[in-house]
Amino acid sequence: MIGEQEIRRIGERVLRASDADETEVVFFGLEERLTRFANNVIHQNVSESDASVVVRAAAGKRVGAATTNDLTDAGLERVTAAALAACRLAAQPEDPDYPGMPEPVAVEPVDAFDASTAAYTPADRARDVGAVCRRAAEAGCNASGAFRTAVHEFAVLNSHGLFAYHPATVADLTTVVMTADSAGYAAGAAWQVGQVDVGALGDEAIAGALRGRNPQALEPGAYPVVLAPYATQDIVDFVTMGASGMMVAEGRSWMPGREGQTVMSPRVSLWDDGRDPQGWPLPFDFEGMPRQRVEIVRQGVVGSAVYDRRWAAKTGKAATGHALPPYNPFSPWLNASRLGPFPMHPAMGPGEHTVEEMIAATERGLYITRFHYTRTVHPREVVVTGLTRDGVFLIEGGEITTPVKNLRFTQSYIEALANVEMVGRDVHRERPNFSVGRAPALKIAAFNFTGVTTF
Repeated sequence: MIGEQEIRRIGERVLRASDADETEVVFFGLEERLTRFANNVIHQNVSESDASVVVRAAAGKRVGAATTNDLTDAGLERVTAAALAACRLAAQPEDPDYPGMPEPVAVEPVDAFDASTAAYTPADRARDVGAVCRRAAEAGCNASGAFRTAVHEFAVLNSHGLFAYHPATVADLTTVVMTADSAGYAAGAAWQVGQVDVGALGDEAIAGALRGRNPQALEPGAYPVVLAPYATQDIVDFVTMGASGMMVAEGRSWMPGREGQTVMSPRVSLWDDGRDPQGWPLPFDFEGMPRQRVEIVRQGVVGSAVYDRRWAAKTGKAATGHALPPYNPFSPWLNASRLGPFPMHPAMGPGEHTVEEMIAATERGLYITRFHYTRTVHPREVVVTGLTRDGVFLIEGGEITTPVKNLRFTQSYIEALANVEMVGRDVHRERPNFSVGRAPALKIAAFNFTGVTTF
C-alpha cells in the first residue's frame, strides 16, 4: 500500500504544477495476487502492483484529461502538462454541460479493508485451491479456475480543496469443474477472505459436474425456470446498467416513462448502495461525492436512476454520487464517456424460499446454473440473447431429473422479472465486474429458449 499521506502528496504535487482554472486528480492503487489452476494442478502464481493517476484539467469549459502510472516528480509533471495541453487545444470545443468540480464535502468512511486478506500469501491460496483440486481428482473430475486476493486504494483530490481516500481489500474465487461431457461452476467474492468458502465452492462445482454427465437434447421453447444466483446476477447487471442517468436521458434505457409504474413482480427489488458492507463498499464516487443508496426498483415499482453531477445538472435531478472517472486504468470500459453515471454496487433483495422449494414447485421446467456470452438485442426492453453454461437440468414433477444440453435464449429481462414467482432467501456474492454483485435464486414462470447446441 502507498498510504493516505503519500497519495495526498502525489495529488498535491499535480495540483501545484497545474495553472488550470480547475484541476482534479483521481488515484487508483492496486496490489493483486492471483493463483491459477487447471487440470487439478496449480500452474501459476502472479502478483501485480500498480498505481495510476488520472488528471483532469479545465480551462473555462474546455476540459482535458491524461493518465500515467509514472508517479515520479517528472512523471507527474508530464501528465499534468498533457492534461493542460489537452484542455487548451485550439480545436478543443467548449463543453456546455461541464458542471465544474465540486467543493469539499463530508464523506463518512466505511470499513472495507481486511488485514487478513491483505496478508494472504501464495501458500494460503495454494492450500485452499489444492483442496479443491484433490477433491476434483478423487471424484474423477478436472478442476480449473483462479483465486485472487487484492488490495485497492482510491483517492480523489481537486483544486477546491476536496480530498477523499478509501482503502479496500477483496477476495474472489471462480472455478469450473469438468468431466468428459459436463461442467459445474461456482464463484464467490467478499472484501474479507474468510467469507469466501473456497472448499464449499469447489464442492458445489464438483457436484454440478457429476450431476450433469450425459446431457440430453431438449427442444427449444418457453419453459418455467429456476435460476441459480449466478444466472440471476446476469439479469441484475443488465437491468441496473439501464439505470444510468445518461442512458435514461438519451432514451437508451428501459426506465423512461415508466417511473412510478409497476413493471416487475412485487417480489423484485433492485438497488445500488456503495456503502453497504455486505457488498464491496466504496463510499465516494470518482468526483469525490458521497455515494447514496438508490432504489432502482422497489417491490416491482420503477424508482430512480443514478446521477453524477453532469447529468444531474443537465436533467434537473439530484446527484447521487455515481460518477465514473474519465478513464479507469484497471477497467478501461468503466469510464464516464462510455457509460455516464453508473451503478457499481447492484443488488437484488432476498425473498422467502429455498432453491429446493422452487424446484418442488415446478411441475416441468429447467434449472439453470448460469448464462454466458450475453448481449443486448433491444435496450428498451432489455432483450438479451445468450447461452446457458455449466449445468442445465430438466425439472419434472418437482424434482431434477435429466441433465440437458446447453440452449440459446432470447428473452426480455424486464419481462422475466415481471414473471418472477419465487425469490431465494439467500443472497450470493460474486465479482462479475469491477465491483461485487449480489443476487438470489429466482423462479420465473416462463423463459424463452430459441435454439439448441451440440454440447
